[in-house]
Amino acid sequence: MSHSRFESIGAYLPSNIVSTDELISRLKETPAFDLEKITGIKERRVHDTRPESYEDSLTLALKAADDCLSRSRYGAAELDVIISTSITRSKDATRMYMEPSFASFIGKQLGATKAITFDVSNACAGMLTGTYILDRMIRSGVVRNGLVVSGEAITPIAETAVEEISEKYDLQFASLSVGDSGCAVVLDEAVDDADKIHYIELLTAAEHSHLCLGMPSDKTPGVALYTDNRKMHNEARFMLWPDAQRSFLEQRESTFAQENFDYIIHHQFGAAAVPYANAIAAREFGAAMPPDLNVIHKYGNTSTTSHFIVLHDQLGDQNIAAGSKLLMVPAASGVVAGFLSTTISSLKV
Repeated sequence: MSHSRFESIGAYLPSNIVSTDELISRLKETPAFDLEKITGIKERRVHDTRPESYEDSLTLALKAADDCLSRSRYGAAELDVIISTSITRSKDATRMYMEPSFASFIGKQLGATKAITFDVSNACAGMLTGTYILDRMIRSGVVRNGLVVSGEAITPIAETAVEEISEKYDLQFASLSVGDSGCAVVLDEAVDDADKIHYIELLTAAEHSHLCLGMPSDKTPGVALYTDNRKMHNEARFMLWPDAQRSFLEQRESTFAQENFDYIIHHQFGAAAVPYANAIAAREFGAAMPPDLNVIHKYGNTSTTSHFIVLHDQLGDQNIAAGSKLLMVPAASGVVAGFLSTTISSLKV
């Protein structure tokens, strides 16, 4: 059976840095919470809003795609498919576009004249969803390669939140955690086990969708929990992934321990919530979790690009040795959960 691989990766992070202290100072009332302690976010990148150099979602996506293609063996004209997965779809500064597809805009700008183009929207699991679809297209032989890309100019929700938040348990609390970014990956067919996506699976459990509100918690200091903070509800949300992966591995006659992951990358939604999720997973799998890679302290929650911003950053810092096996775990509104297993050797930044 054929498999796909990550052939190249690119990213763009705006140069404008806004600290958590600066963001919180804009609240109209003194906050009753410590945002940095709760989320682990010290700063985030914010897109340029100057009229002469405005960075909208399309701009961020294009800069990331250019960076990705600069180290790919494929030129834009050789791409078979482009999948755009942005939540935010701003173009021409603040105008939002649903049609034509963002992927068609990106393909035209890149010069990808032969590529199939379409958009996918699946909350913060967007780029992993695009990867899931492209992986299946490559494995089935429908296409040879493709680009998954997202540009997220999402910090306007934080700007709105600082204007409107007036109490600790405001529903807009999670909006204070976001940061802007662009990211892109090229996938093609794997040629050996050294660079290979072993498997990727996603699932949605709509019955838990009410758990997607990020709220500060008095009961668990320093942890951004969800909605009413009841332990069983939080455990139900975080057990979606281990339950699904355990069943998947049982069908393959394998266990989590036998997968021998070197690192795990979670969605970057809260520094303290990751150990919480890992503790539940370790209990459910009956195995220790691998070291987690994260960048939330300097980039915040970049929504759809989250896992790949971590991957790009850690590759750039040479923290991932050739031959490393990684597990990516989404956590998105919906609720969307799942898992991606990949070995990476030649991917460079």
